[in-house]
Amino acid sequence: MSTNFKTATVNGNGSNNAGSSTAANGEWLTRARHLLVDLDGTLVRQQEAIDGAAGLLAHFHDRYAIVSNNSTHTAQGLAQRLRRLGLRVPPGRIVLAGELAVRQLAQQHPGARVLLIGSIALQRFARAEGCDLVQANADFVLLALDMHFSHARLAAVANELLRGAKLMVTNADTTHPGPQGRVVPETGSLLAAVVAASGVQPWRVIGKPAPLLFEEGLRRLGAEPASTVVVGDNPLTDAEGAARLGMACLLVGQAPGAVAPTVAGLFRASTPAAEELPQYRLSESTSKVWRSVRTEVS
Repeated sequence: MSTNFKTATVNGNGSNNAGSSTAANGEWLTRARHLLVDLDGTLVRQQEAIDGAAGLLAHFHDRYAIVSNNSTHTAQGLAQRLRRLGLRVPPGRIVLAGELAVRQLAQQHPGARVLLIGSIALQRFARAEGCDLVQANADFVLLALDMHFSHARLAAVANELLRGAKLMVTNADTTHPGPQGRVVPETGSLLAAVVAASGVQPWRVIGKPAPLLFEEGLRRLGAEPASTVVVGDNPLTDAEGAARLGMACLLVGQAPGAVAPTVAGLFRASTPAAEELPQYRLSESTSKVWRSVRTEVS
């Protein structure tokens, strides 16, 4: 069965990829009361801001939130990094899968022993939230993006899971876009190794397309799904996740269904407005990876 979700499919020259009339990209952004915007591949690529990112955020001013599967940074640290790239974003307007996963464990399982595979910044955040971080005999393994992931860490995780620990994963993306068309391996690549070594599937995946990040972004903005547009670059996470909550989605970049190469192109199309967005069809081959991961979000 294919997965359907609402997304505008107007390309950069104004033609309609879906075969039916749709609103101009700028028209949808003008109508939107609030915006939930992805980070990697949408606003930034590693250490550079993408064309149009600053203008998009300035246009929405206090009516947007960044909703990202990033599990390396904290909101505070990411805000400082974005500032160096020319994007001034308050930390309270940044919703990250890594931080949200830590908060879930700290609030719902106080006192639990946690083996956290992730960045030093995320480990510091977890300790500040009250998590009991351990190297063995864990109740939970929290798998995030770890730039120093090794055979030894893989062995430790696999054996903790085989001993009975539950596996929580910040996000299941295998890669995110880097500069010059390169890809950057993501948490999902580490997850594939963990599943292969242990045979254990995740107990919970926090990041997009699961609804938790989107719901938190809406909560912080005081926004309603019907009047909020998601802007992202990934049909498997941004578009599918938006559809689960009934939100429209504008995709940018090179993915199927993208309406413009970058966010700079979102205000340039000029096709007539329509009442409904067309349905973008996600193929069986591209959606099967998400159905293979059991996603449970409370």
